[in-house]
Amino acid sequence: MTLSQEELAEELSDGGAARVPSRLRVVAGRFFRSRQGVAGFAVLAAMFLLAFAGPLVSRWSYTDKDFTAFLRPPSAEHWFGTLQTGADVFALTLRGMQKSLVVGLLAALVSTALAALAGAFAGYFLGWTDRVLSWVTDLLLVLPAFLVLAIMSPLFGAGQWVLFVVMLALFLWMVTSKVVRGMTISLKEREFIQAARYMGVPPVRIVFRHVIPNLSSLLIVDATLNVSAAILTETSLSYFGFGIQPPDVSFGTLIADGSRTAMYAPWTFWFVAGLLVVTVLAVNLVGDALRDAFDPAARRAR
Repeated sequence: MTLSQEELAEELSDGGAARVPSRLRVVAGRFFRSRQGVAGFAVLAAMFLLAFAGPLVSRWSYTDKDFTAFLRPPSAEHWFGTLQTGADVFALTLRGMQKSLVVGLLAALVSTALAALAGAFAGYFLGWTDRVLSWVTDLLLVLPAFLVLAIMSPLFGAGQWVLFVVMLALFLWMVTSKVVRGMTISLKEREFIQAARYMGVPPVRIVFRHVIPNLSSLLIVDATLNVSAAILTETSLSYFGFGIQPPDVSFGTLIADGSRTAMYAPWTFWFVAGLLVVTVLAVNLVGDALRDAFDPAARRAR
C-alpha cells in the first residue's frame, strides 16, 4: 500500500516518538548500572541539597558577622569556623557553592545551545552560512578568553553576574560546534533527512526537529562536562578578582581569601577547597557515565 506524503510524515513522526522513550530507558539503565555514574549523581545531588537547604538549618547568614568570634576554629556555634571579620565560614561556603553551581549550570547550558545552533546551521546550510559561522568560531578560538574576561571584569559588578555567565559561555562552545558541524554534514545525507527535504519541510524546521535531536547524546554529554569547565573557569577568574564581585561570593573568592590564612587557620581554606574538588569530580563522573551510556558499544553491566 502506498502512503501519501502526509501519511508518511505522520508515520515518521510517530515512529520517532515511539523510539524516544525506549532509548531513554536504555540510556538510563546503562547509566544507573554504572557505579561511578551513580556515585557521581548521588554526590552531586548531595552538593545541591547542601548548598540550597543548608542555609535553612544554620543560624548564620553569609552577610552576618560575629564580633565575639574572630578567626575561631570550627565549633558548635560556627561549624566551619570564622574568618578574621567574624563571618561564618559555613554560611559563606554554602553561598559560594550556590553561586558557582548556578554559574556552572547556566554557562554550560548556554554554551551547549550555542554550539548546537552554530554547528547545525553551519553543517546543514554550508555556503556563506558556514563561512560566516566558521569565521566567528575561529576568531573566538584564537582570542585569549581569560584576558578578555579580565578586561571586562568591571562590568561584572554586584547584581551583574548574569552578564558574567553569558560572557563565560561565549568562550566554551567553539570546539563542540566544530564537532556538531562535521556530524551534521554526514547526518544531512541520511534517508530521513532527505525524505523530509523532499516533502517540502522548511530547512530551519529540519534542523530543529531532526538534526539537533539526533545529536542529543553528544550535546547532553558536552553540557555535563561543560559544567565542571565553567565552575573551574569561574573559580580561576574569581580567585584573581575578575569574576564574581563583592559583596557576593563564590568558590573562587573564598579560596582567594582563605589562601592568605591557610597556614595558621586552615579551616578558612580547606573546607571550600575540598567541596570544590568533590563537586567537580562528581560532575566529571556523571559526564563519563553519560558518555558510556549513550555509546552503543559500551558494556558496563556485569
